[in-house]
Amino acid sequence: GTPTLLPPADLVRVLRAIDGEFGLAPGAEVTTEANPESVDAAALAVLREGGFTRMSFGMQSASEHVLRVLDRRHTPGRAAEAVRLAKAAGFEHVNLDLIYGTPGESDADWRASLTAALAAGPDHVSAYSLIVEDGTRLAARIGRGELPMPDDDVAADRYLIADELLTAAGFAWYEVSNWAASEAARCRHNLLYWTGGDWWGVGPGAHSHVGGTRWWNVKHPAAYSARLAKDVSPAHAREVLDPSDQAVERLMLQLRLSFGHPLSEVDPAARPAVHRAMAEGLLDESALAGNDQIVLTLPGRLLADALIRDLIV
Repeated sequence: GTPTLLPPADLVRVLRAIDGEFGLAPGAEVTTEANPESVDAAALAVLREGGFTRMSFGMQSASEHVLRVLDRRHTPGRAAEAVRLAKAAGFEHVNLDLIYGTPGESDADWRASLTAALAAGPDHVSAYSLIVEDGTRLAARIGRGELPMPDDDVAADRYLIADELLTAAGFAWYEVSNWAASEAARCRHNLLYWTGGDWWGVGPGAHSHVGGTRWWNVKHPAAYSARLAKDVSPAHAREVLDPSDQAVERLMLQLRLSFGHPLSEVDPAARPAVHRAMAEGLLDESALAGNDQIVLTLPGRLLADALIRDLIV
């Protein structure tokens, strides 16, 4: 589940209700996210004993001035303490989310953040380039000229630093923005999305996908609750993906994964773009020769979005 203001005991009750209604598969991965300052040892113990198996913390940065720009409340070091507490509570899998490219962040700041994250001992790290969302305080500050807009070239350099340090620490990328210490540490929750699986989202604004049909709920909590109280579906709208739509989505998502996308599923009209990308070193020749898969190289990961656009015809 995504970050929530529900107390741990309420989250456990939600999980028990799901188990009672649908049943949890043996060995199911049950994930929740938290801000580092919002949990303590007691809360984590309740979650672990209640059936949650994986924790994800929004560390973002180890630099205090970067956290201020991002309007994060926790202090440097708090995320590392949260990881320690989660592991002590019995969580085998713990993730830290990092953000790079924040205005004012230096290469040294980013290296320090990665070093601090690795020292905390998670078995999974997600690193995302900063996206400035409209309507946020950060967007307003950039719009007024108080802060510079994040730079794409800087973001590319930061990505290379991340891959360098994480790989040296024994982590392997399995999705463009995600690294895991082992195959077991990979986030099954996210892999379900990236491989086109089925999922049922519960809550205001939640999205679902089952059998090629995607739908999403009304966004406002009051409207969502009112519909449930009247025994009316909270779904707001839906779309049915035709075979062409599904093929495009598979390409967009699977090419971001370390095992790539079958060349046989690429439209013949896009094969010249595949060969160009291969010649430019953006795709792994050995993966294509050995498994008929198109797999991004490290330079290819930096240009993944542009390459995917070239392959959609």
